[in-house]
Amino acid sequence: MRKKKFVTIRDIAEKAGVSINTVSRALNNKPDVSQETREKVLRVARELGYIKNTGAIAFRSGATKTIGVIFEDSSNPFYAEVFKGIEATARKYGYQVVLMNTERDYIREKQAVETLIKKRVDGIIISPTQFESEDIDQLLKLNFPFVILGVHFENVVLDEVYSDDFKGGYLATKHLLEKGRKRILMLNGYMYKSVAQMRHSGYVKALREFGMEPYYMVEIEEGYESAFNKIMELRNLDYDAIFCFNDVFAIAALKALRVLGKKVPEDVAIVGYDDIPYAEFVHPTLTTVRIDKYLEGVIAFEMLYERLLGIREEPKQVVLDVELVVREST
Repeated sequence: MRKKKFVTIRDIAEKAGVSINTVSRALNNKPDVSQETREKVLRVARELGYIKNTGAIAFRSGATKTIGVIFEDSSNPFYAEVFKGIEATARKYGYQVVLMNTERDYIREKQAVETLIKKRVDGIIISPTQFESEDIDQLLKLNFPFVILGVHFENVVLDEVYSDDFKGGYLATKHLLEKGRKRILMLNGYMYKSVAQMRHSGYVKALREFGMEPYYMVEIEEGYESAFNKIMELRNLDYDAIFCFNDVFAIAALKALRVLGKKVPEDVAIVGYDDIPYAEFVHPTLTTVRIDKYLEGVIAFEMLYERLLGIREEPKQVVLDVELVVREST
């Protein structure tokens, strides 16, 4: 297995032109180091991307047989299915998994990345918020093995596994149009996410193929409550269908429409996205775009494992197909 090259205090000492002992004392805020030298050592440490080692034994062995997984939404059953695929495949290869949730908070995401690196995990699978990308830049700078799951970065080629969300948005909207719906509300996630952008692009394409322009699209925070509140807020908007960013939004919309006295699908048809297990058990059952979530997890680990073994040097992107599952909500 290829060993990762972590920055050591010896590296800092060589670049700063001081002794290893001086670097150690400066990094640990010990006395007998001049302010000028301390500042120089800290500056060089930052430039080299040094992170304090909290697992020296693991570092000496070169591998921990542990990977980190960072998800952005612990309340969404989508991630539970993906994690099953990651964990089962990791176990097959003798790896353990450390799971961290960010709750869609970019600061927590950065902290999770730094924590996992400090723990000297062998690699990371991350589903980033995409609000910012400094943590991804740090992983690249450190040449740290990682795989992006569920989203796509346009301006840099990375190891990524994600679904064909453009196709998913297109299939969902086309289905509603074929059902005779003309005023299709899109209840979307924030558009700084590639997932929201691609699903919206598919929505627009389908509408224009039918000679129509987008009716109404709103961006909201992910979660049941925010989706429920938005539908209640839009009670006076005249729409006959909703294409939801995910099934969590769709299930919340079903409840809100019941509160508003609207029938599904008679008054409003609904299409969700992801095909989480609950989609078959709500009433009416939910038409949705299915992603093979377990397979996404399997592929994510296998891609990371290739990196850990040094089998592959070039970045790899895997785009999973999607399919429309028609149920009672349309």
